Amino acid sequence: MSALRPCRRTGALLLPLLTGGALALYALRFRPRLLTWGAIQEETESVYPGDELVPDADGTSTMATTLPAPPEEIWPWLVQMGGDRAGWYSWDFLDHFGEPSADRIVPEWQRLEEGQRLPATPDGRSWFTVSRLEPNRTLVLRSDLNLASGRSFDPRSRPLPAARLDGIWSFHLKPAPFGESRLVVRTRGQGRPRWLAAPLDLLFGEPAHFVMQTRQFHNLRTRLDARR
Repeated sequence: MSALRPCRRTGALLLPLLTGGALALYALRFRPRLLTWGAIQEETESVYPGDELVPDADGTSTMATTLPAPPEEIWPWLVQMGGDRAGWYSWDFLDHFGEPSADRIVPEWQRLEEGQRLPATPDGRSWFTVSRLEPNRTLVLRSDLNLASGRSFDPRSRPLPAARLDGIWSFHLKPAPFGESRLVVRTRGQGRPRWLAAPLDLLFGEPAHFVMQTRQFHNLRTRLDARR
C-alpha cells in the first residue's frame, strides 16, 4: 500500500498542471479563433452601431460569413427572428423550444420596431429588445438578464440587479462582389459581479455562442440557397 502513495502524490500534482495547461492552450490558441470565426481583420477592428450600448464590455466577439444573396434578400430573414416568430435559425431544440425555425419569409413577421421585445423563453421571462434598426444594414438586439431571478429587466430601471448580464447581439450586412453579402455578427457583454460572470462566460457563454452562431450561419445559407 505504501508504494501507492508516491503515485497518488504525483497524480495530485499533475492534475492541476494539466488543467492549467489545457486552460492556457484554450485561452491563447483556440479562444481567439472562436471569437473571430470567419471574420477578417478589418471586420474585427471596425466599430458597429450598437457597440456604444455596452461601452465597457468585458468580452466581445466578431464572427462573419458570406451569404449567397444581396442584403435586401437576407434582411427579411433577420427581421422576422424571435422566439414567438420565425425562431433563430440555430439549434432549435436549444433556443426555440424544440419548434423548427421558419424556412420561408412570413409577411406578418416583417414589421419590426425599435423598442420591440422578442421573447427568448416560452414563458416570456427573458427577451431581446430591438435597440437599433436600419433596414438592409443593421439589426441590434439587446439583452439584460437578472442572474438571481432568470428574468430580463429594463436597463433604465434603478437599482440595477447586483448579479446581471448585459449584452448586445448585432447583425450587420454589407454588399459583397458577385451579388453576395457579408454578414458580420458582433456581441459585446458585461457581467456583474465580475468574479462570477467572467468564468461563466469563458467556460460556457463563449463556446455556446460559437456553436449557436455557426449553426445560424449554416441554416441561413441553406435557406437562401433553397430559394435561389
